Amino acid sequence: MRIALGSDLAAELTTVLERLLRERGHDVALFGALAPPSPQDWPSVGRAVGEAVARGTCDCGIVCCWTGTGVSIAANKVRGVRAALCIDAETSRGARTWNDANVLALSIRSTPPAVAEEVLDAWFAASPSTEAESAAMIETLKAGDR
Repeated sequence: MRIALGSDLAAELTTVLERLLRERGHDVALFGALAPPSPQDWPSVGRAVGEAVARGTCDCGIVCCWTGTGVSIAANKVRGVRAALCIDAETSRGARTWNDANVLALSIRSTPPAVAEEVLDAWFAASPSTEAESAAMIETLKAGDR
């Protein structure tokens, strides 16, 4: 799987994420502060990762900033992106299952490496729900992109 990984700040969390993704056999495309000299401000990073996912050059994305909020908002401005700020494995699992999230947002400030690994495990283990009610809600979200 090709994964877009972007951040406005290179930090322990981003180093751990890149390592974990590569160890799991993923191809990682880097953005922002992880790929100088590309733009490193959080709005640009969120948009760039979102665009890579929306274009299909990456299967999903992971964005990071100090709180995770800014990059998630920026990524969600891109048509076709459903970015979710996740603080733990259960939130990550739910975002994939019930929201068909395709971009994971994490806080550099509050996501320790062990939690990041649990979040990734849940993200990659989950898939969008096929239950009629959940599928209908995901389609409602997608309809908002048109």
